Amino acid sequence: MTATARQESKGSGPFKVVGTRTTRHDGVDKVTGRARFGADISMSGLLHGKVLRSPHAHARIRSIDTSMAEALPGVKGVATAQDFPIIRGQALDFSGAVSNARVTAEVILAHERVMYAGHAVAAVAATSPHIAEEATRLIRVDYEASRVERLGSGEDTSPGSNIASHIQLKRGDVEQGFGEAEVIVERELSTQTIHQGYIEPFASTAHWAPDGHVTIWTTTQGIFGVRASTSAILGIPESMVKVIPMEVGGGFGGKASIYLDPVAAVLSKKTGHPVKMVMTRKEVFEGTGPGCAAIMRVKMGADSSGRITAAQFWLAYQAGAFPGSSVSGGATTGTGPYNIDNFLIDGYDVVCNKQKTSGYRAPGQCQANFAIETVIDELAERLGMDPLELRLKNVVKEGDRMPTGVPFPYIDLRKLEETMKTHPHYSAPLEGPNRGRGVAVAFRGHGGQGAPATMNVNADGTISLITGAIDLSGTRTTVAMQAAEVLGLAAKDVILTVVDTDSVAQTGTTAGSRVTFEMGLAAIAAAQEVKRQMSARAAMLWEVQPEEVEFQDGVFTCNRSPAKRMTFKELAGRLARSGGPITCSVYAPSTGIGPSFAGNIVDVEIDPETGKVDILRYTAFLDAGQAVHPGFVEGQMQGATAQGIGWALSEEYLYTEEGAVANTSFLDYRTPTSMDLPMIDTVIIQVPNPHHPFGVRAVGEVPIVPTLAAVANAVYHATGVRMTRLPMSPGAILEALEAKKAQE
Repeated sequence: MTATARQESKGSGPFKVVGTRTTRHDGVDKVTGRARFGADISMSGLLHGKVLRSPHAHARIRSIDTSMAEALPGVKGVATAQDFPIIRGQALDFSGAVSNARVTAEVILAHERVMYAGHAVAAVAATSPHIAEEATRLIRVDYEASRVERLGSGEDTSPGSNIASHIQLKRGDVEQGFGEAEVIVERELSTQTIHQGYIEPFASTAHWAPDGHVTIWTTTQGIFGVRASTSAILGIPESMVKVIPMEVGGGFGGKASIYLDPVAAVLSKKTGHPVKMVMTRKEVFEGTGPGCAAIMRVKMGADSSGRITAAQFWLAYQAGAFPGSSVSGGATTGTGPYNIDNFLIDGYDVVCNKQKTSGYRAPGQCQANFAIETVIDELAERLGMDPLELRLKNVVKEGDRMPTGVPFPYIDLRKLEETMKTHPHYSAPLEGPNRGRGVAVAFRGHGGQGAPATMNVNADGTISLITGAIDLSGTRTTVAMQAAEVLGLAAKDVILTVVDTDSVAQTGTTAGSRVTFEMGLAAIAAAQEVKRQMSARAAMLWEVQPEEVEFQDGVFTCNRSPAKRMTFKELAGRLARSGGPITCSVYAPSTGIGPSFAGNIVDVEIDPETGKVDILRYTAFLDAGQAVHPGFVEGQMQGATAQGIGWALSEEYLYTEEGAVANTSFLDYRTPTSMDLPMIDTVIIQVPNPHHPFGVRAVGEVPIVPTLAAVANAVYHATGVRMTRLPMSPGAILEALEAKKAQE
């Protein structure tokens, strides 16, 4: 392929709609309060459900007595794990635990034993939430509490160990590589359990109708995942379960899991009424999936020129009480920005008596990047090299292999790193004591699922676009913009609706930064088919052949008779009298989302008296391929960076000696506020993706990945102390400073 043809295949601009800052489709509903969230459901005969949770981190359930709760006036039904057919009919098997409905059932309601403090044990439906909550306190559970005697260590995967699985990646000869190194750096680093920080708690309403059909209104990142898990747990066909998505008040990966839907359905079946369940904030912290804690060991060597000769990376991620941590995400991406000939990576999935972990924005990758980029920074210092120069020395390029062994497609990480190096922030003076500047870069790989869409042409020339992909961040707009680009319409003329499981084909979960990319492909394919059908309709009206009709910028013309001309909207108004409505449904296979890269430069100032870290300046860099809506991309970058700063400096689950979460509110779980953050500057780099007609790349997750390491590196350059445990709270920094003074 020639260079020119190759550039064209990447969808180089200019575009009429893509790349503009159009109005957000759901903006008015969100700011006026018309948008309906999970807790907004109300209907005749509605009951309210509440959950009883275990006070023990590990205990056998001898018996559950619900008689007193059932006798309380206003109580209509009580449910336990025995009400789930999958519990009675299928043994617990941890293979494929991430998508295993039997394991999910065990997480939703404990069966023979509770596995963490906060594990749901029983649920009550009553005429008011207050009565339901009172009734949960009347349920008597006979526990036989015990401590886990054997936790396993090292690489022990024998029966009785808590090492659930092991992933290994290797290339070349590590020992030979370290033998070629002039400098070797070794570090052990750790991060703690953290929450995604979504504002809206989990909420679900279910109605089990007399004909056996179950309807669920829920807050979720994936309606088809809810349908599949619920039908499997309840022992009914998927066709009998209809899931209606509500708006989502934040997810960040956490709402790709389910906790309430099958419980609400069982309570509805028992009572004959619809049942609504809404978690409290305390329940969200105690009973849903946080992000993984991790312990990591890195050994990395480089020769005198700065070439990385070898890397050894050991990761152990806490999965919680059931297997399925995000360790593979860290193992497969941590060394991704670097072309290293010799490496050995070992990742371990470790179970423990905590909440089963869930996804959190770029699952597993922030932890690994924190470890690798901290060591890269120290390696540069030991070599006397500029940190970005060392990165550029070892930068991956097209054709180099990812840690998994798959070759990189068309990328240009060098462009991103050179943009960072020449940016005014990198060379700006940083004057005064206790100040430091840190950098980090990150890689994220992406898989694909494909996507369906249905498109209808309305008589007024607007388009109805129907999808099943949940909108978490404005994807109604970004997908509609891509359809509008093809059809020569304004973005507002494409009305995108997210519908229920009965109204659209199987659609993947909104996760993996895939919706704008893959639903965009579906929207483009549907728009191309509409354009074909509209051209045929114009040909019929003009009595010419379809190939004689051209379409550009929203106008159909006859290339044989230029006077024959109709706009898209004019032709749409004539469809009813020329053959009827135009509609099409398509499925667009994934073309492979491709890798994405991000980088950060951050300046901090440390108060030596209190250990408090102030962020003075922050610049986030991202290769967006082609930014569909630059404002949305900037928002993703800023939001992700804010989350990463919280992870780096203040956020962590605190556990009591008994294993219960001690900080179960946003007063005690310290997320950053506007008082903690500066304006986060953004730089969007556009290296078009050849796998998308407009060059789009994924942007939702990778911006958070370099944040932890960038802040940690800045803290080091401000204090001279390497902080190897997150969060770098004021107390932790004071302890490190005092230890440094004592050593000196």
